[in-house]
Amino acid sequence: MAEMWMVRAGEKAFLIDEFLKRGYVAIGWCEMGDFTKIHNKDELARMYDSTWPDEKPGRRRSSISQIYKFLFGMKIGDWMVTYNPELRTYHLGTIKSDCYFKPEEQEDYCARRDIQWSYKVKRDTLGLSTRNSLGAISALFAISGIAMDDFLAVAIGKAQPTTPAPELANEEEDIKELKEDIKSRAFEFIKDKIQNLDWAEVQELLAGILRGMGYKARVAAPGPDRGADVIASPDGLGLEQPRIRAEVKHRTEAIGAPSLRSFIGGLRPNDRGLYVSTGGFTKEARYEADRAQIPVTLIDIDELAILLIDNYDRLDADARALIPMAKIYWPAE
Repeated sequence: MAEMWMVRAGEKAFLIDEFLKRGYVAIGWCEMGDFTKIHNKDELARMYDSTWPDEKPGRRRSSISQIYKFLFGMKIGDWMVTYNPELRTYHLGTIKSDCYFKPEEQEDYCARRDIQWSYKVKRDTLGLSTRNSLGAISALFAISGIAMDDFLAVAIGKAQPTTPAPELANEEEDIKELKEDIKSRAFEFIKDKIQNLDWAEVQELLAGILRGMGYKARVAAPGPDRGADVIASPDGLGLEQPRIRAEVKHRTEAIGAPSLRSFIGGLRPNDRGLYVSTGGFTKEARYEADRAQIPVTLIDIDELAILLIDNYDRLDADARALIPMAKIYWPAE
């Protein structure tokens, strides 16, 4: 059975007219030389590593996988898809040749397969689940299952919809679920980044967040601040209230009640305590904080990530450098 593949026409689809007019698709990685002559994935990996010996592991795996699919995954007779984002149109065709190397015309897109383009499919005629599945950033990937069936139904005319697919009646709810899924994944990625910091960096991150919240905050020097890792106040001198003393524990184990009691014992009546534990807190530790005479707030990694997100726009450059983040815009409901 024929498979279906997506190959993007370069950055911002600058090759789309070339692809369609001359009947081909192409990928890059041309610095390796003629990789169309290799016989297996091991040869490809050696060729890649000799060209980019210092490549990051994640990018290396992704690149080798995409090149391998173009060389050996695709077969003559398989379906090919490419996308024109300006016109919001997918073009469908069939693969007519094995992979060959042709660097003299497009030196950055040198490995090609000839395509017989046959159909156009407007993005808005596809189902929501199909459109969601086509958002991958990879230059090349397989289209399968419902998405492939959806493309062929629209392109070839089997039950071709004259209006958007029936599932779009529930589009608002589906988009809401997709948004929540993306937010949840992003939140976990942010926590991963925090977990990968060292102890000193988590201290600096907390101090940066407090500064973003309007306090004068600094990481305390060892010794004179009764065990506090970060100290903060409105004036930076501790003369104005609240005077915040924070302890930071960056570990995988939950903090227990004895550690909380020790921290609370070092606080003065006008202090406010923050205890940060990326490994969380035991139930007993939370009880100790609740019954303390001096206000103490416990911050686990989830709460630290929320504070980071909520105050990121107000963080200084040093704090942002610890966890670089980019804003993603989403259509308003």
